[in-house]
Amino acid sequence: MQKLIIGSLTALALAVNVANAETRSIKMGTVAGPETEVMEVAARIAKEEYDLDVEIIEFTDYVTPNAALADGSLDANAYQHEPYLQSMVDDRGYDLAIAGYTFVYPIGAYSEKYDSIDDLPDGAQIALPNDPSNEGRALILMHNEGLITLNDPEFLESTPIDIAENPRDFRFREIEAAQLPRVLPDVDMAFINNTFAQPAGLSLDDALIKEGPESPYVNLIAVRGGDEEREEIRQLVDAYQRDEVIEKAEELFKGAAVPGWTE
Repeated sequence: MQKLIIGSLTALALAVNVANAETRSIKMGTVAGPETEVMEVAARIAKEEYDLDVEIIEFTDYVTPNAALADGSLDANAYQHEPYLQSMVDDRGYDLAIAGYTFVYPIGAYSEKYDSIDDLPDGAQIALPNDPSNEGRALILMHNEGLITLNDPEFLESTPIDIAENPRDFRFREIEAAQLPRVLPDVDMAFINNTFAQPAGLSLDDALIKEGPESPYVNLIAVRGGDEEREEIRQLVDAYQRDEVIEKAEELFKGAAVPGWTE
């Protein structure tokens, strides 16, 4: 009888292990909005082709998804570009890595008061994303337009402190990226990532300043260090880098999402 019980328990343990092995799933973090809809297409492909269940968890800010990835609450996230990821790694000591690339989502400068950058008055109030990499991204665009001069236009984490010349006395407000569409009516111009611009009804075609397709800010799929070659992660990356995903991004972003994995 004792041998029978032990044997039964062993069989049960093996059955549980087999069931766990057959349950293949990952948790993916995205920022709420159209990027989540794009990821949903990749998740469907991953399920159809690899029997991989992708649970998408939405966030409304740029900080929490990396914290959740670092502490193991997520297996991956897809919402940021490499300069931002690197700034988070440097600032917080996260052990995160790049598993693959998604799209370039160009940043643009929008205004509800002016139709042209030439109409922007001296002393204009300009809202910037308050995270290091995207703030620098906006200021570099202003430098390239000749509106300001930066001490080092190659420094990707420039802030207003790094402005060498501001001949038109522009005033800067540093705002959390997700809140920028809400403050747009209260400022003369705001730099808004397409992640938040598109859901707010803003079109990149209407931006007073915008990045071109040569932008180095390609978004990516981030994982914990050492997981880059994990089977489920490779399958998700493959599912994401498909024509169906490109078509969905084209539908949602109207040409303002450029595939970043073909280069």
